[in-house]
Amino acid sequence: MDFAYPAFLYALILVPLMIAWYFWRGRKGTAPLSLSGFENLDDKMGSARVWLRHVLAVLRMTVVILIVVVLARPQSSNQWEQVTTEGIDIVLCMDISGSMQAMDFKPNRLEASKNVGIEFVNARQNDRFGLVVFAGESFTQCPMTTDRAVVINFLKDIDFGVIEDGTAIGMGLATAVNRIKESKAKSKVIILLTDGVNNRGDVGPVTAAELAAGFGIRVYTIGVGSHGNAPIQMQDMFGRTITQSMPVEIDEDVLQTIAETTDGAYFRATNNNKLREIYQEIDQLEKTRLDIKQFSKKKEEYFPFLLAALLILLCEVFLRYTLFRTIP
Repeated sequence: MDFAYPAFLYALILVPLMIAWYFWRGRKGTAPLSLSGFENLDDKMGSARVWLRHVLAVLRMTVVILIVVVLARPQSSNQWEQVTTEGIDIVLCMDISGSMQAMDFKPNRLEASKNVGIEFVNARQNDRFGLVVFAGESFTQCPMTTDRAVVINFLKDIDFGVIEDGTAIGMGLATAVNRIKESKAKSKVIILLTDGVNNRGDVGPVTAAELAAGFGIRVYTIGVGSHGNAPIQMQDMFGRTITQSMPVEIDEDVLQTIAETTDGAYFRATNNNKLREIYQEIDQLEKTRLDIKQFSKKKEEYFPFLLAALLILLCEVFLRYTLFRTIP
């Protein structure tokens, strides 16, 4: 228990002074009284009532103690509340080009990215999410929403072949910027994930990054792919599915420039675990940018002490003018 005005508790030093005064006054003011014929009166009535007169002083001192506690305003602080600022807006901008079928991630790059993206969405309770996909072109898979179930369902539905193949990084980023630019959220974030080099689209990646920076949007870029070559399943001229080795080509310089231009960060994921760690790091980075405050919710607890003081005072007054009433 805490006290709003603990300085009042120093007034409790009055209690031992009151006790000392009570005994000093009682010793000084008491004189024996002898009456003829009443010598054995004390033996008959007993001394219990005389000693019980001290109860009045005890009650009065208890009232003083309780009033001092009330003035100090006792408060309980066992209830805690967490207050956070408004959730941020995040757009997941994901490459769905044919190279995302590479199997250096399990089961492949796209499925691994979808799974980790779903975990990321589930972990952020207060944010709005949107989803943009790109290959040779780009489009909005899911508009901004706080309904995480909807976002997750759209993530699960992402697949190859829905748009022309290629890697239009600039177009994908520009579409994501257009989707989030009017947001009133305190923080606006795009997570751009790709495994290739920009080779399509009318908007260059750096131009799109400058556009994002102009709207105060932070972009985290992730390059997915192992080093060297990666296995990928393809169909040969006879329609058979075969596994071939494909060189891993990620334009890291461009991804780094995008991140630096927008005050974000660039990450390289070479396997499933590394990709999961990257999303966890982004999750922590964005949490630290929010103003999170914890404070104790105070609850006033003085009323029971005040009620006890009043009841004891009434009891003391009642006893003083009934059972312990003195004759003038």
